[in-house]
This record gives sequence, C-alpha cells and structure tokens, in this order.
Amino acid sequence: MTPLLEAQDIKKVFRSGGFLKKNQTIALEALSLQIPHSPPIITGIAGESGSGKTTLAKLLLGFTGPSEGKVTYKGKDLEKMARSERMLFRQEVQAVFQDPFEVYNPFHKVDHVLTVPLIKYHLAGSKSEMRKIMENALEVIGLYPGETLGRYPHELSGGQRQRIMIARAFLLKPRIILADEPVSMVDASIRATILKSLLTLKKEYGISLLYISHDLTTTYQISDNILVLYKGSLVESGDAETVIKRPEHPYTQLLISSIPDPDPEKKWLKEDYLAVDQSSNEEKNEKNACKFVDRCPHAMAICRQKIPPLYRTGPSHTTRCFLYKGAEE
Repeated sequence: MTPLLEAQDIKKVFRSGGFLKKNQTIALEALSLQIPHSPPIITGIAGESGSGKTTLAKLLLGFTGPSEGKVTYKGKDLEKMARSERMLFRQEVQAVFQDPFEVYNPFHKVDHVLTVPLIKYHLAGSKSEMRKIMENALEVIGLYPGETLGRYPHELSGGQRQRIMIARAFLLKPRIILADEPVSMVDASIRATILKSLLTLKKEYGISLLYISHDLTTTYQISDNILVLYKGSLVESGDAETVIKRPEHPYTQLLISSIPDPDPEKKWLKEDYLAVDQSSNEEKNEKNACKFVDRCPHAMAICRQKIPPLYRTGPSHTTRCFLYKGAEE
C-alpha cells in the first residue's frame, strides 16, 4: 500500500554568495522515511542543533521544496498537487511548533486561533456547533474550556498556550501531526501532560505523529521508532527500544551518554568522547568522509576516504557506520 506520507531520498541545499551563489550548505541529504496509513505510529526525529531536524519538518510540511528527491502525501508529490489536493493536505497534516506565543495575535482572544481554521475549512455549520467542536478539542488535550476560552494569550501559561495549539491541530481532524520541539519551552510537569495528550491523539483518535526533538529522553518516552540525524544525515534508525537500549552508531551512543544520570559518582560522558578532536570535516575539506569522523573514537582510515552507507543491522535497525560493514546495505 502507498504510504500516507513519504520522503524519498530528499536533499536540501541552501546556496549563498550573491548572484553566482557559489557557496552552498547541505542541510539535509539522502533521507527517506514513511508514515503508513495504519496503524498510527509516532516517529521520533532526534539530533542536536544543526542536524537538519527543522529543515526536515519544513520539507514534510511543504513549506519548502527539496533540492533533490520528493515528498509525497497519499502518493501525490507535494510540489505537483492541485489546489484542492493541497487544501486537503494542509488540513490533514498539521503542525505544532516550539514557541506557541509566536502564533497568537496579542490583540485577539485565544478563541481566534481555533475559530479561523474551522471557518476556513467549513467544519462547523453554526456558531453553536463551532463552540462545541472547540470545547471538545480543548477537553481532549486536558484543558477546561471555561478557564481557557475568552482569554488573551498573555493571560495563559506557556503550557496552556501550547496545548491550545495541539487542540487547534486536533479539531481539523488530521491524519498526521508534526510536533517540532513541542515541550522544550515548558516545565517538567507540563511536559508530561503534553506528552500524554499527544499519546492520546494516537491511541484514541488514530493520529500519527512526527515528534522532533533534541531531547532523547522525551523522544524515547513517546516514540514507536526513532531516526537520529547528524549534520543533515540519517545515522541510525529503528524501533525506539532498540535505538535507545542498544545504540550502534557512535553519535547515538554519545547522545545517550550525555543524558544526566542521578548517580553523582557516574560521569555523564565517556572519557574517549572527551578526548577526541571536535573540529568539523568541513574545516578540513574532507567532503568524501564520514561527517562524524573527527568526533568518533572508532574512526578508521576508510572513514576519511568514503561516506558510509546505511547498513541493515537488524529487522528494523539501520546504522550509517563502517563498524557494520559486513551487514547488508
């Protein structure tokens, strides 16, 4: 069956340098992923700042087009969709971003961000029906309509504003919600509430999610499978349990080693990671090399000569590292 949402070997290059545009930055390269029609799944996209997570989000939402490859929804290329097809895509693929305050107009009550999409997509036949849909959406994500509607953005907490944006996405009856760092600007208690709301959307309403975050802890808590990005490349992917409990790529191992441990006697990072050269390949002009080679304690000569392919190291586990050269490509 054709995937619901699919990225096929997408690459995004940003060019600069005036009219000639001689300089280029590869923000994302050779990445593929699929979101099936069913069952609903939560796919985590993890990586540090600059790994290409937000670029991937913009490509999947159709905000920008890939330099190579294509993104399809129900088999249709986003860049070739007819107007009606794009309208349906915009309704069925919703986004929740990191800073909800940027979405609100401070001169409008929060009701405004909920009523506009209902009107645009003709989802309510009357004001009473509109009110009912809004109240239901707020209750699903754990807010009391009486304490939320009729208030201005500055009168609500950051967690409340973020949950309203999740409610806004939900009331459009989406098939997929793309959440880009949705809990990075709220405290720990609200973070747990938001994650629970996202899980509810998947389990009870059949909505798939793409959860993008630099935080491996929350990514592991919520995701069915995880893709790990480094400098625009996919370095490891697999089911969440495997990637977190048995990480194979040295970069994934570094990320997991960086998670604080409550044991004061245990170091956060392994000594071999602290000792490696942190300079980038770009500074050494090693374009045909593994991007992680200068930070990797297992670097070999071949790592500076070739870009490693993705090796299949398990039924649903792939790793871009020459340590697994004997595995199937």
